[in-house]
Amino acid sequence: MDSLPDLAAIEAMDENDPLRAFRSRFALPAGVIYLDGNSLGAASHDVFAEVRQAAMEEWGNGLIRSWNSAGWFHLPLELGDSIGRLIGAAEGQTVVTDSTSINIYKTLHAALTMRPDRNVIVAEGDSFPTDLYMAEGVASTRPGVTLRLEGRDADTIEELIDESVAVVLVNHVNYKNGELRDMAALTKRIQAAGALVIWDLCHSAGALPVDLDGANADFAVGCSYKYLNGGPGAPAFIYAARRHHTSIVQPLSGWWSHARPFAFERDFDGDAGIKRFLCGTQPILSLRALKGALSLWDEVDMNALRQKSIALTDLFIRLVEAKCGQYGVVLDTTRDSERRGSQVSFTHSNGYEVMQALIDSGVIGDFRAPSTLRFGFTPLYVSYRDVWRAAAVLEDILRSGSWKDARFAVRSAVT
Repeated sequence: MDSLPDLAAIEAMDENDPLRAFRSRFALPAGVIYLDGNSLGAASHDVFAEVRQAAMEEWGNGLIRSWNSAGWFHLPLELGDSIGRLIGAAEGQTVVTDSTSINIYKTLHAALTMRPDRNVIVAEGDSFPTDLYMAEGVASTRPGVTLRLEGRDADTIEELIDESVAVVLVNHVNYKNGELRDMAALTKRIQAAGALVIWDLCHSAGALPVDLDGANADFAVGCSYKYLNGGPGAPAFIYAARRHHTSIVQPLSGWWSHARPFAFERDFDGDAGIKRFLCGTQPILSLRALKGALSLWDEVDMNALRQKSIALTDLFIRLVEAKCGQYGVVLDTTRDSERRGSQVSFTHSNGYEVMQALIDSGVIGDFRAPSTLRFGFTPLYVSYRDVWRAAAVLEDILRSGSWKDARFAVRSAVT
């Protein structure tokens, strides 16, 4: 194995980092190394400015007039196009609305409606649970629809696809181990069988380049509070390829998806295009926080972002394995950087306690049952020195056994 870099080498990496200037634009607490951006991204100073403007001036002084004067009504489409630029979507194909779970529900229904002669949903058995829960819920409302799972009904998604499959719901990056799917290849395979695909981009939007249009994807959903840094519970997004817009039918047909919402007509008449995925009145303060979060992305080189992500995760794997391997820490993420998202996962038999000890020491990652230590690397504000220091703290916790302190065994609702 190559020798590990010393602190001087690490500092040189930070000095040569083309993205280093972005770090100062985030509100990062002193003494904290934040490696949990794949759960909740850090706030940028632009977010605070947008929320103050929206709350104190537009709501406080403009009152209801701000729906027009401040452009509130158009925010779902405006922000949708902003996110669209980051996920390879041409204008008019992405809208910001509701939560990821609700958007999965809507897109699954839409896809099933577009394939009325088919009755199978395919998903991953190790998907983030909400994807599976929503798929189960959709199946329960549509007679004859069943759910097939990779890892339960067959080893791979490809083995599950046949002429009965209407739609495949698949994560671009696995939430637990960080495995990155080949979007273009899998989309082609799914569509060759006559099925549609919905990509869950929660762990890739803002973390790496995505090209939905280039991959000929059908639909995509994703959240904005992870690598996009939109804030806790920030609204999610839906992408639908333009070729499907006239076929979109989804059951949550609220007034914002009506062709003439202010005509207050009794019967529903869906709007054209991506607006068909809207439901009801949007959370404007949350949308304005997201607007602030997205404001810096036009300055970001996505290829540079990806290269730094790979460098950060490669470095962390090297350091942790060299320093902590003897203490029962086992890599649970691929070594192949081309098949890895912007996170690294390790397992440990006492993973929960170890992570709580890390958090107590100022290194914030997260734990996923039963034994996963999960670390997310947001290239805009994570430095190489952060990675170097985090590995050293983990080594100290494992070597000293400080994780055995009884207070670290007390489970909390959120970890």
